[in-house]
Amino acid sequence: MRLLSIILTITGIVFTIFGYLIYFKKNYTLINGFESDLVKGRKDISYGKKVGLVELILGVIMILIGTLLFIYL
Repeated sequence: MRLLSIILTITGIVFTIFGYLIYFKKNYTLINGFESDLVKGRKDISYGKKVGLVELILGVIMILIGTLLFIYL
């Protein structure tokens, strides 16, 4: 169970970093195919912000769950 909590925490840290870079720093190149879809008009900047926000929230949740598992189990 300790291994699971460590994996969840590390994965959460990675998701949080990517979400931060996408949402706040507007580094949309981290999203696969976003630049080409943006040029073609299939996706817009609001889609990139939504992806960044979802990754940021999931990352924080995963960090919290991983930390709680590590503490209580």
